[in-house]
Amino acid sequence: MTIGSVTLPEITQTLAELQTPPSSTTSSTSSAQQTQAFAATLSQAASALSASLAGGSSSLDPQALGAGLSTGLGSGLGAGAASGLSSVASASAELNLISLLLSSQQGGVPGVGSGAQVAALAPSAGLQPAPITSVGTVSPEAARVVSLASSLEGTPYVWGGSAPGGFDCSGLVQYVYGQLGINVPRTSQEQATVGTAVPSLAAAQPGDLLFFAGSDGTASAPGHVGIYVGNGQMIAAPYTGTVVQQQPVSGAGTVVAIRRILPDVPATNTLMGQVNVPAQYVSTIESAAAANGIPSSLLAALVSHESGFNPNAMSSAGAEGIAQFMPSTASGMGVNPFDTTSAINGAAKLLGAYSSRFGSYANALAAYNAGPTAVARYGGVPPYPETQAYVPTVLALAGLGASSQGSIA
Repeated sequence: MTIGSVTLPEITQTLAELQTPPSSTTSSTSSAQQTQAFAATLSQAASALSASLAGGSSSLDPQALGAGLSTGLGSGLGAGAASGLSSVASASAELNLISLLLSSQQGGVPGVGSGAQVAALAPSAGLQPAPITSVGTVSPEAARVVSLASSLEGTPYVWGGSAPGGFDCSGLVQYVYGQLGINVPRTSQEQATVGTAVPSLAAAQPGDLLFFAGSDGTASAPGHVGIYVGNGQMIAAPYTGTVVQQQPVSGAGTVVAIRRILPDVPATNTLMGQVNVPAQYVSTIESAAAANGIPSSLLAALVSHESGFNPNAMSSAGAEGIAQFMPSTASGMGVNPFDTTSAINGAAKLLGAYSSRFGSYANALAAYNAGPTAVARYGGVPPYPETQAYVPTVLALAGLGASSQGSIA
């Protein structure tokens, strides 16, 4: 079973095998019983997740799943699962984490006992937070806040930390805003008094600060803070044993205050990944990406890198328009490279086809840049300096991460 692309039937089969009594006497009856109890609780969790997916839900309450996992197990496993799940953002990723937990049960002894261990294991299994694909209209300043905070993901939590070697929640906020020349106080209680109040999460914008009572504060003197990035997600340094991470706002508890630190600047762009997409192209990119089964952030990153959203761009090699089509390619596809809707849809069609053919977004981008023949010849990204630089740059702009090689989940 491949952890990074596990399917529900695979989980079901594994659960069935785990719950089948061994044919020979084992050296530890309690160990076997523990394995079967573990499998049973995972089976319930998998069923709940399956129903969640079937119902169109994008995520499941991590605390609810953690409670289910803890049944019959104790030893902190439920809490570990809940913390691990707080760092993933979709039901499919949660299914992957279940598979990860299953794979850790070699020999029938639970091998994950704390949130820190789950959080540490999740990235190695390819369980990264869902990329920020579109978070509404944002100002350039807000986009910089989100981009910088995102770049610090993976930094260890350190109590009192306010530098890249380690952050606590308010230290992360102070550092991010400080890098942009905006001074904010050091503690979450003080930070909750600056800027302007935002009435509700529905009115929050990327870059706003979200405050929670936390374990050491109150509603009037918040003990925890995160940076809102949109789509019900925030970036924060949760607690000792974790790392700076993107997580659902709902997983951190009740929001007791929201403050806007950035000045109110008319926002004309929409953030997709790390790209500010001009308003006139947002709906075209979103619909074209959806029609071809690719992330809107990937398509936005490609167009941004190719032309900077210039519909009249011309390269020295003869590539034309907003998506930089070569005339022969455009003609063969029936694309008008200088018509932005036609070109963006054409680029999405190519990326979708290349992703299906070559199995990863990295290879799809390489095919777009160097041609599919080169990718087929080298079995991946060809050793051309331009393409070697192009692929990780566009992946990073898309918020997919160059280190992941743009894997298709």
